[in-house]
Amino acid sequence: MKEMSPLEEIRHSAAHVLATAVLRLYPDTKLDIGPPTDTGFYYDFDSEIPFTPEILLEIEAEMKKVIKENQRFEKIEVSREEAKSIIKEMNQETYKLGRLDDIPDDEAISFYSNGEFKDLCAGTHVSYTKKIKAFKLLQIAGSYHRGDASNKQLQRIYGTAFPTKDELTQYLEQVEEAKKRDHRNLGKDLGLFHIDEMVGQGLVLWKPNGAIIRQELESFISKELKKQGYSQVYTPHIGKLDLYRTSGHFPYYQDSQYPPIIHRECLSELASEGCSCSELSNKLDEGEIEGYLLKPMNCPMHIRIFRSEQRSYRDLPVRFAEFGTVYRWEQSGELNGMTRVRGFTQDDAHLFIREDQLQDEIQGCLGLVKLVFSILGMDDYRVRVSLRDPDSDKYVGNADAWDKAESALREAVKKLGVDYEEEIGEAAFYGPKIDFVVKDVIGREWQLGTVQVDYNLPERFDLSYVGADNKNHRPVMIHRAPFGSMERFCGVLIEHFAGNFPTWLAPEQVRILPMNDDLLSFAEECSQAFLKHEIRVSIDRQSAKLGAKIRRAENEKIPHMIIIGKKEAEEGKVSIRSRNNPDLDGTCNVQDFIKQIVNEIESKALPKKRKEATNT
Repeated sequence: MKEMSPLEEIRHSAAHVLATAVLRLYPDTKLDIGPPTDTGFYYDFDSEIPFTPEILLEIEAEMKKVIKENQRFEKIEVSREEAKSIIKEMNQETYKLGRLDDIPDDEAISFYSNGEFKDLCAGTHVSYTKKIKAFKLLQIAGSYHRGDASNKQLQRIYGTAFPTKDELTQYLEQVEEAKKRDHRNLGKDLGLFHIDEMVGQGLVLWKPNGAIIRQELESFISKELKKQGYSQVYTPHIGKLDLYRTSGHFPYYQDSQYPPIIHRECLSELASEGCSCSELSNKLDEGEIEGYLLKPMNCPMHIRIFRSEQRSYRDLPVRFAEFGTVYRWEQSGELNGMTRVRGFTQDDAHLFIREDQLQDEIQGCLGLVKLVFSILGMDDYRVRVSLRDPDSDKYVGNADAWDKAESALREAVKKLGVDYEEEIGEAAFYGPKIDFVVKDVIGREWQLGTVQVDYNLPERFDLSYVGADNKNHRPVMIHRAPFGSMERFCGVLIEHFAGNFPTWLAPEQVRILPMNDDLLSFAEECSQAFLKHEIRVSIDRQSAKLGAKIRRAENEKIPHMIIIGKKEAEEGKVSIRSRNNPDLDGTCNVQDFIKQIVNEIESKALPKKRKEATNT
């Protein structure tokens, strides 16, 4: 059992206090589990009473009473039979007996008690409830028992806890700021994307404004890939099951994939034979039935492109890049706007290289990831090296290949000159990887860019190239994706910039605000001048006061506004109000402003903050 940190102990103890309070107020409630999390804690409850925000306040008040009682947390080790008796005495058989069955026979069974409350728990906890000095219940959500949609949906209460009130206050302020930046709300307000129930959960519809952001990002990365010698490829959205059997994605990871698409003739034949669902599943797993699979990964198809012709050592490295859409079956409760979806497009690339090219190519991939983050002002990040767990059977290939791949990544990450940590058991099933974990402007962390080294898929697909010795040799593969997923990355960007995108990414870059209809003709002339330089511009033609037009443009987070009055039109000038670059505020002629905007776009400048007004 992993030892808990002091903060985890506080949060774990707060979860038990939460359960104590709920049972005091609603004694018929059935308990499931209540662990600490990275940001706080939760507990899952089965109650006939729907927990409301008002009830949440009542529970929180009761928790404060429990804490004030300064109850002691005591560990009790028991036999399995004693554990069953305790659970029955507590009238908590519904879920706790199943949790008891999860404990291996050779592992100790323990309860933790505080006051009248006991819970099946391995620990650990603080010594007394008064050690929980700062906590807050946050929200109520639905959660299926054991995360399985076929089980009953429980009520999950989320909370957080910290050692001090100042830390709690800081976190709650961060939560409020996160709500303001929520990409789901901003995406709707700014017309970026839509998720439609008729289309399907987790399937993103990119609206015109969102499509512009995506296109600009794709164009940016495509230009960088050309500089590095990548070749663009395109692959279909589905492929034969045998392709993914060979790669290892099917059937070993079929729970995270869409169900296979079986040939119509085969389905008819199986139906006539009275084939059951379980028999069908077994036949699929054993390769007795052929069909197709919605693409869960791009790499097997890139491998087949590489294998489609004979390669020489002189041809390597071969670098294939694709904005390839893949599909994963995420649980409904895990879906979240653009950051957790079922269909997403990866800025994917696969490099086929000689072993002596490995370090140079890894460094090229890492440099690209760093460039992306630098351009977007995401300079606060850490690096995680994800390695295999030698005791796990989820990994393919031999130990020697894994050792070589892991050593290569360790050597590469040391050259980055940034702090890194190693995580055992977090590697992909075919190879270790370097993940970039980026901290956004309000301190939240996101796993984004990734680089993976793979000795195993070239082996599984029998890839080769002809070496200088005129013999066949096995290439090494690198998988890399600087953005990771276009959907997730754009969701993170929306929140990172709070919708106030750099001018080069902004769906609308300039809005022209004529003060009255008489000025529309000059506004149109200005618009055409912007369009000639491929600047995205619009004219606010509504009959409204200037103040209302400015507020609308600000709400829609337009980077630059140009205001046209009678005087400006007569002089052939415009008055500039810029959210992205206050240095541009003022009056100038249109062509000078265009030069400034073009420079801002081409340099991919980040938005500048306005100076806070001060009293003198």
